[in-house]
Amino acid sequence: MGPKNYTSMFHFNLTLFVKIGSFRYPAFVLCLLMFAFIVSANIIILLVISQERTLHEPMYMFIALLSVNALYGSTGFFPRFLMDLLSDTHLISRPACFTQIYIIYTYASYEMTILSIMAFDRYVAVCEPLHYHNKMTRKKVCILSAFAWIMPAFSVATCLYLTVRLPLCGNKILKVFCAGWNVAKLSCVSTLISNIVGLLYVVIVVFLPLIYVLYTYCRIIIVCSKKSSEFKSKVFQTCLPHTVSFVTFSLAGFCDIALNRIDVEKLNRYFAVILSLEIVLIPPVLNPLLYGLTLPEIRKHIFRMLPPKNVHKTL
Repeated sequence: MGPKNYTSMFHFNLTLFVKIGSFRYPAFVLCLLMFAFIVSANIIILLVISQERTLHEPMYMFIALLSVNALYGSTGFFPRFLMDLLSDTHLISRPACFTQIYIIYTYASYEMTILSIMAFDRYVAVCEPLHYHNKMTRKKVCILSAFAWIMPAFSVATCLYLTVRLPLCGNKILKVFCAGWNVAKLSCVSTLISNIVGLLYVVIVVFLPLIYVLYTYCRIIIVCSKKSSEFKSKVFQTCLPHTVSFVTFSLAGFCDIALNRIDVEKLNRYFAVILSLEIVLIPPVLNPLLYGLTLPEIRKHIFRMLPPKNVHKTL
């Protein structure tokens, strides 16, 4: 068996990387700093929530889950991406490719399910405040959290299993990271079953949570319209970070799904790269900023962690 056939069979070639010459080094430094920020910012959020007993409430526990997920997704994406930025070739082994697919897809699915249960939490807090502590018990939070992790893990594993079994007639993936749909397009046989299962996955993990979150916010808006300005201000303060986070992630997810379904060759390469990176870059960077700086309780404890001079200047 020749080297060429061996590469086609056991490696994939990520072909969306743009040749930027010596600019690869500034790009590498920028992405490395971004990775460092994601790790440090989300660890700070986790430390603050875990150490402060006053933050051991459902809303903050779900925020901690978002930070855990950001660390999970970023760790599964950035090391390989940073290596590719400095490399002239972008070959990735078959096991590494499917591992990356699983991590990135579960990361995206976890994000959506966590944001959905956060919407439920806000719905109960605003629309049924007298029953909040009865409904959002520690046991209920644990069940919701387990559901947010387990359901996507099995859903993605099922889709990936069908993709792994496909015989492939090529190895070129038009992305900067491995994606299940792009691998399935290389199949030598019909992918009807994989397409149906993939469609069900998108409906369950994307569209149903989207519809539910829209429903909860419609109910919240209806309740707020009958309340005082002070009540509206408090609700706005707690719901704004979640709303921005959800809308941003939904748009990034839509761009990634759309990119998988269109002919990327017809797009500007730089634009295509930006669209494909949104889902793995923006939420992990944005979420700690949103929740760390917007929510007073978290912001207060973060400032207490800073040296006295810095705290004084910040305040």
